[in-house]
Amino acid sequence: MAIFGRDLEETTALLRERLGDLLPAYEIIDAAPIVHEINTLKAEKKVIILGHNYMDLLVYHGVSDIQGDSLQLAQSAKDNKEAEIILFCGVSFMAETAKILNPQKKVLIPNHTGCSLAHSITGEQVRKLKEAFPGYPVVSYINCYADVKAESDVICTSSNAGKIVGSFGNCIFIPDEFLAQNVAKETGKTLRCFTESGGQIKELQEKVLDPGLNNEIITWAGRCEVHEQFTVEDISRARKHHPSIKILAHPECTNEVVAASDYSGSTSKMIKFVEENRNNEFMLLTECSMADNISAEVREAKFHKACSVRCPHMAKITLQETLRSIKEETFEIQVDDDTIERSLRSINRMFDF
Repeated sequence: MAIFGRDLEETTALLRERLGDLLPAYEIIDAAPIVHEINTLKAEKKVIILGHNYMDLLVYHGVSDIQGDSLQLAQSAKDNKEAEIILFCGVSFMAETAKILNPQKKVLIPNHTGCSLAHSITGEQVRKLKEAFPGYPVVSYINCYADVKAESDVICTSSNAGKIVGSFGNCIFIPDEFLAQNVAKETGKTLRCFTESGGQIKELQEKVLDPGLNNEIITWAGRCEVHEQFTVEDISRARKHHPSIKILAHPECTNEVVAASDYSGSTSKMIKFVEENRNNEFMLLTECSMADNISAEVREAKFHKACSVRCPHMAKITLQETLRSIKEETFEIQVDDDTIERSLRSINRMFDF
């Protein structure tokens, strides 16, 4: 929850109490006036701020009213009847999802930020896949833009991908090839990976994974630029220096990295795992800010980082940009009615599972 101080002095004190052992004193002192102004303005303007797990400490703990993964945040905003404006501190496809689930509300994002995975495929490319594989239902990972959601039969998250994909025979599952590798292994399906070249859909033969069953997953050569960086060597080095460490990998990592880890799950499942095993050392193979955010709440846990590289898109969401967005009501997310209707249909089908 956001830090609400009656005045600047109390806001500063609350920030020190929550984040004082994670941030230098000067950074808290500099940030406190911005945090206080944001939280004052949002009460006046009936704004609710959603903070993704990958936000930096001050955005996540200082001003976010609801914290979590992208779908969880969008759903929570739908349940909030008082807010007139949703300010989504995350990347653009997440704010689009909030707009799809809350079409009657104004949805803002502090900065127009992309995502390597969401950018990897378009609605037009999905239509080409559907033409190439007629009758194959399209399961799209929620980390995609609205035009892709609109072309899909059902949306999934990293938590329920195995269950939903496993409920079909042959299917198209896009756009994350690494998540698809992990789901293929979980469900025992053949995996074939495609991309577009010269305007044509082309199969990447080197990506074929065939456990020996007839049912196949058609996937796309899309990757998260953060999760693809983690390697089995990162895990080996961590275990060498910290033998008792628990390695948690996001399923957007490679199949080899997931197999070498102690646990694999979505951001929310990783947080739950740490909470339930808090007196341990951990390394999270996901966006680096998440470990910082958990540290502020699960003090007993000790985190080691495999990298110091943040998602460059998430890093664009700063306190300063958040303040500007709430003052000027920029940048507003626009999704046309037809795309909202078709995307909402595919999202609601996920809830049926």
